[in-house]
Amino acid sequence: MTLEHVLDHIGDEQTSLSRSRLYMLSALTREEVELFSDRWDAIGIARRRHVIRALVEIAEVNFAVDFNSIFHLGLQDEDAEVRAYCIDGLWEDESPGLVNPLLTLLSFDPSVAVRAAAATGLGRFVLLAELGELDEELGRKILEELLKLIEDPHEALEVRRRVVEAMSYSGTKGVPEVIREAYRHPAEKMRVSAIFSMGRSADPAWGSTVIGEVSSANPEMRYEATRACGELELREAVSDLIRLIGDRDREVQQAAISALGKIGGREAGRALRLCCESGDEIVAAAADEALGELDLTSGTFGFCLDEHEED
Repeated sequence: MTLEHVLDHIGDEQTSLSRSRLYMLSALTREEVELFSDRWDAIGIARRRHVIRALVEIAEVNFAVDFNSIFHLGLQDEDAEVRAYCIDGLWEDESPGLVNPLLTLLSFDPSVAVRAAAATGLGRFVLLAELGELDEELGRKILEELLKLIEDPHEALEVRRRVVEAMSYSGTKGVPEVIREAYRHPAEKMRVSAIFSMGRSADPAWGSTVIGEVSSANPEMRYEATRACGELELREAVSDLIRLIGDRDREVQQAAISALGKIGGREAGRALRLCCESGDEIVAAAADEALGELDLTSGTFGFCLDEHEED
């Protein structure tokens, strides 16, 4: 099947979209991208959204495909939903050439969802700068632009909270205060982002604040606090995390199990092995995965699937 055939299929909005045919859009040449571009704008918005969403989902589970040329093209699509999907699709793209397009979308796109996605996308470049893997001047430019939006009272809350999360990778002076101010914000969504950012910062100084939120009435806050405990490897949080294995929210429950695997130690290991004996298949599977991480870091390799095997 040729690219022309695939484009004919995509353009036929009366037919169900075939995901198998979309694999033909991987690793397009420059000439093929031009052909795709010529045909793309004539396709209806609903179909374009469907195609891009499908490409993003395929790329998330199949690392062999490369739709980046299409996602880059889609950053200029007339539809905001397509632009946001394309930003998400570029989650693995660490090329410096992506920074300026993301900064442009962050500063000028009329859609809140697109600006928020751009802020999230810039987070990995903040991390690259922190690791010394991005040009220093470009790293400074990113932080300067992010800070401008944090200080803009007219910017949407959703954008500003994603900016806080993106900045949290940086060890630059002033970033802890940005996180601290976010935690003082009256909107709980911003406070949730602050807790997320504390975990991402890798700074154990936030430990007591993070642990204080694992008992929050808000499951979203409990979830982010639980994840942050794992990211910060807070040994003092182990008993709280064990309690959260029984949380009524499934995502919190799984986050607690994962965090115990990151923190490790005898008490965490015992709790995870008990979870392996649970009749709840989801809990048992999550515990097995967490034990795998714990064993890899400790060098014990005592996976819980082997617990019932005889020598």
